[in-house]
Amino acid sequence: MKRQLLTACALPAFVLALAMPAHAQEATPVTPSPVQEGATTQDEAPPELDAGGEIVITAQGRAQLLTDVPVAVSAISSESLQLSGANDIRQLNQLAPSLLVSSTGSEANGSARIRGIGTVGDNPGLESSVAVFIDGVYRSRSGIGLNELGEIDRVEVLRGPQGTLFGRNASAGLINIISKQPDFNGFSGNAEATYGNYDFWRFQGALNVPLGETLAGRIDGVYVKRDGFYYDPTNDVDVNDRDRYFIRAQLRFEPSSDFSVRLIGDYTKRNESCCGATYVDSSVNPFVGNLNNPAPTLPGGLAQGNNIINVIRDLGQPLDRVNNAGYDRTLSVSPGRSYEGETEDKGVSAQIDWSFGNATLTSVTAYREYFSGQGSDTDYSTVDILYREGDNNSSRQFKTFSQELRLQGEAFAGKLDWLVGAYYADEDLNVTDNLRFGSQYGRFATCRLISGTALAGFYAPGSAGCISPTGRAVLSGVVPGVPSPFGPAGPAIVAGLDRLDGVNDRGSTLDRYFQNSRNYAFFTHNIIHITDKLDLTLGLRYTNERKRFSATFGNDNVACPAQQAALAPFLSNAGLAAIAGGLIGLTCQGNSTAELNGVSINDERNEDEFTGTAVLSYKPTDDLLLYGSFSRGYKAGGFNLDRSALKSPILPFAAVGGAQALVGGLQFDQELVDAYEIGAKYSSGPFVLTAAAFRQEFSNFQLNTFNGTVFLVATVNACKTDLGGDDRDLSPTTGACNPDDVTYGLTSQGIELEAAINPVRDVNMNLGFTYADTRYRDNLVGSANGLPLDPALRVLPGQQLSNAPEIVVTSSFAWTPEIGSSGLSGLFYIDGRLTDDFNTGSDLFPQKAQDSFFLMNARVGLRGPDQRWGIEVWAQNLTNHDYAQVAFNSPFQAGATAAPFVDPQYPGGRQIFSQFLAEPRTYGITLRGRF
Repeated sequence: MKRQLLTACALPAFVLALAMPAHAQEATPVTPSPVQEGATTQDEAPPELDAGGEIVITAQGRAQLLTDVPVAVSAISSESLQLSGANDIRQLNQLAPSLLVSSTGSEANGSARIRGIGTVGDNPGLESSVAVFIDGVYRSRSGIGLNELGEIDRVEVLRGPQGTLFGRNASAGLINIISKQPDFNGFSGNAEATYGNYDFWRFQGALNVPLGETLAGRIDGVYVKRDGFYYDPTNDVDVNDRDRYFIRAQLRFEPSSDFSVRLIGDYTKRNESCCGATYVDSSVNPFVGNLNNPAPTLPGGLAQGNNIINVIRDLGQPLDRVNNAGYDRTLSVSPGRSYEGETEDKGVSAQIDWSFGNATLTSVTAYREYFSGQGSDTDYSTVDILYREGDNNSSRQFKTFSQELRLQGEAFAGKLDWLVGAYYADEDLNVTDNLRFGSQYGRFATCRLISGTALAGFYAPGSAGCISPTGRAVLSGVVPGVPSPFGPAGPAIVAGLDRLDGVNDRGSTLDRYFQNSRNYAFFTHNIIHITDKLDLTLGLRYTNERKRFSATFGNDNVACPAQQAALAPFLSNAGLAAIAGGLIGLTCQGNSTAELNGVSINDERNEDEFTGTAVLSYKPTDDLLLYGSFSRGYKAGGFNLDRSALKSPILPFAAVGGAQALVGGLQFDQELVDAYEIGAKYSSGPFVLTAAAFRQEFSNFQLNTFNGTVFLVATVNACKTDLGGDDRDLSPTTGACNPDDVTYGLTSQGIELEAAINPVRDVNMNLGFTYADTRYRDNLVGSANGLPLDPALRVLPGQQLSNAPEIVVTSSFAWTPEIGSSGLSGLFYIDGRLTDDFNTGSDLFPQKAQDSFFLMNARVGLRGPDQRWGIEVWAQNLTNHDYAQVAFNSPFQAGATAAPFVDPQYPGGRQIFSQFLAEPRTYGITLRGRF
C-alpha cells in the first residue's frame, strides 16, 4: 500500500515542488546576504555566501564552503526559512528530508530525530539524541527549541554523530541555529505582520543600530497569538493555542579585525494550553479492530467487544468520540480539568573571538534558565481518572552554566589546520509532579476490575464499589443458605472494593526530583592537507560526566496500605490472586502509594567516554569532493525521573527493603554509536548535488515508552546468541543473555541525496531524498548486562523504529520574476514533503501506525523595489491532510486480561489508544517592510 502511494505521489511531488529550502544551496539566491568580514568560528554568524554565491557554514568549527565540508549537512538559509514559514525547529521538517521534529504531551516534550534516531521527550531525565545549539549555546532538551527564534541567519542540520566538536548528546546529529547579528552598515530595521485563520496574529520586528564605528546593537521581537485547533466542549475552551512573545537583544563590539565580542540576552514567555489528544479508532487505523466496541454483555460474549469501553461509557464518556472519532478535533476532557501551562526561557551569552599570530581564540560563556509548568487531563477522556495540576505542581526547571574555549590555527606552512578546545557545563534540573487520581477514579477502577473478572455478574456502575446489592450480599455470605463463593475471603473482597471506590482525588501531593549534571571535556579536531587534493581529518574528545540525583515524594492515598494489609493473605490463593492482586494494584496504581509519603532517595552516577572522528576526503577536481568517514558518538546516561521504577506492584516497600534499596533501578546507561559514511559533493555553476551513504550501529539505545500505566526506560541491545523468541513473549523473566554475548541492538543505514539547480534567472529548485533503514536487530535484551527485554517492548525485535519512515522526499520550487521596469517582483513558491509509512509509538504496536502522506506549503506575493516591502498570501498544509504525530496507550484504559476477549491484532490485552494530531491547514496574509 505504501509503495503504491509513493508511486502515485512521487511524480507530482517532483514536478510541482522541487525542494529549494531543504538545502539553501542556491547558485543565485533569492535574497543574497552581504559578505561579512572576520567570521571564522562556528558560533559567530559568518558570511552565508562567499563572493561567488556559495554557502559558507561552520560545521567543523571553521568558516568553510558547504561543498568543501566532508560532512553530511543541510544548510537552511534565512530566505528559505521565510518562504517556508518556519518559525521554530518543528517546521524544519519541510526543509530537511532526514529530520523529523514532533511534540507530544507538552511543548516541552519536543523530540527531534535524524535518520530515524531520536529520543521521546516525555521524560525530562532523558536528553535528546539530537543536540540543539542556538548561537553556540547548547540547549539540553530539544523541546526548548520549539520557542520562537526571531530572525535567523541560517540553520545547519548535521546528520550523524557529532561527538568531537559538539560533544555528548549528539549521537544522532545536531541542529545548529545562528541568529542575525548586529552589523555596522547603518541604521536599519524590518517588520512584518501576519493574520490567518484560527484568528492567528503574528508580529515580528528587528532594529539594528550602529553605536559608533566599533559598536553596534540589535533587538529582535516576536509576538504570536492564535486560537487552538482542538475544542473542549465540556469546559468550552480551545486547546493547542498560541500566546507567546520573544525578545532578543545583542551588542557587537569589534575594535579591530582581530578582536570581537558578541553579547546576547533573550527572553521567551508562553501562556498556552497544550496538548490535547483524541482516541484512535478503526477508521483511522484498521488494526484497532473491535477494541473500541463495547461488550454486548458483561458476563459473556466479550469476543465482539471490550469491557473497558462499557466502563468509560457508563461513567459518562461519549462513545462517538471513541469509536467514531476519526480525525475530529473535539476533545474528551473532564469538568474543571485544564491543559493550561506557562513557559519561561531566558539566558545570556558572551562570545569573544581574538586572533593573534596564526591562531584564533574563541570563548563562549552562557547562563540559561528554563521553566515549564503544565496541567493536563492525563487520561484524555471525559471520565475523571487522572489529572495533573499545572504551574509549580507539575513542572520542569533547568539552570545551566556553560563555558567553551577553542583555539584554532595553522601550522607547517598551512599543511595542518588544527583546533583544540575545552568545555565545561553545570546544570541543575528540578522537576515537580503531582499525578492525581480524579474524582471518578474509585468507581472507574472497581468497574474495570469487576467487569473483567469472575465478578462480572455483579457489575453495577451506579452502586458503591460498582457491585450490585445482590452481589454485595452474596459475596459477604449474608444470604441465608447461599455461602460466599470466596468463603471467608468474601467479606474482605467486599471491603476491598469499598476501599478502592473511595480512592478519589488522591495520589501524589508533590513529588520533587533534583538532578545536578556536571560535565567537562577536552577535544581536538585537525585537518591535515596531505596534498592539494587529499585531506585527512582526525578528531578526538574526552568527556567526563557526573550526575547527582535526589527525590522526595509526597502522597495522601491512605487506602493503599490498608488494602495491602487486608488482602495480602489471599495473594497465594490461586482462585483469589487475580481479584486480590487487582484490588491492591488498582488502589496503589501509578505509584500513588502511601509508602512513598515523605520518603527521600538519592544516588550518583559517573561516566567518561572517548569519542572522535576520522575523515579522508579527496577533490579530484575543483567541482567534486569525495569522502569517507568513521565517527563515534555518545549520549550521556542518567536517571529515570518517574517513580514507577521504584515500586513493587503488590508488595509494600518494607518487604523489598524500602525505596532507597530500589533506587538503582532508576539508572540507565550511556548510549554509544559507531557510524560509517561515504559521500560526494558536486558543485558547478547553477547545479549542486550531494550524496551520502551511511551505516550507524547503536549500543545501549535509550528507549522511553509509556505502557498505559507507567513510563519505562530501557537501554536496548542485542544478543549474539539466539533467544528462541523469548524477547517476543509476555514474560519479564525469559530472554536473558550472557553479558559477554551482548552487542549493539539498533542499526540505521541508507542513502541521502540533495540537489539544487538554478536553471534560469529567478528560478530556484531543490530536491531532497532520504532512504533510512532504521531498525532493531533480532534477539533483543533490555540492558548491557543482558537482562530480558520488558514484555511491553515485545514487538520491537527486527522492526523499523518508531517515527522512522524509510523514505522521505522533500521538494520545492521558487520563482521570483521581475515585473516591468519599476523594480517590482513577484513570488511564487511551493514546497512539499512526502513521508513513507511509519509507526508513531515507541512500542510499535500496530494500532499506532501512520500511513504515508504528502504535505504541501505554498506562498504567492508581490515585492517592492529592493524588497523594501512585500505582501504575501500563504498556506501551510495546503491540502489539509490529517495525520498523527504520536499515538500512545490511553492511560489506564485497558480491558482486564482475565476476560476471554482476545483481539487477533493485539494479542495479550485490550488496550485502547489515543493520539496527538498534527496541525490542520492554516492560511493567511503577511505584510513585510524594511528600511
